[in-house]
Amino acid sequence: MLPCPNGAAITAALSPRGLVVASCLRNITAVGSWLTARGYGTPERPVAVIAAGERWPDGTLRPALEDLLGAGALICDLHSQGAGPLSAEAAAAKAAYEGTGDLARAVAVGVSGRQLAAAGFSEDVAIAMEEDVCTVAPVRDGDGAFAPD
Repeated sequence: MLPCPNGAAITAALSPRGLVVASCLRNITAVGSWLTARGYGTPERPVAVIAAGERWPDGTLRPALEDLLGAGALICDLHSQGAGPLSAEAAAAKAAYEGTGDLARAVAVGVSGRQLAAAGFSEDVAIAMEEDVCTVAPVRDGDGAFAPD
């Protein structure tokens, strides 16, 4: 599992080469365009979009609303560019994103948003919710590091 540096990151794992592209609300169009330009998002070149989540203090996985919405945003972008067909899970994440009128508010009142605000990181939550302000599609290289492609 990859860390969520801004609280909204998700990953798109690509087969068969095992490529991983990191995505969040801030770079949805860049990642969607990178994927579709390379022919991903088809039955022949499927994409697995994974809402990264985070960890509870005891180390167990904690799903995060912002990651579900970020996954839905990427799926929505890919679908608008002709990717598909969508799995039931992908369609549900897409519907969650499309059905959330005010992303910033939804995340701010969610568990992660409230915890971050209580810890003094409200501004970080607002930054993480900015859509399409980054044009970089970070791709994991052979050493496991992410670099812009």
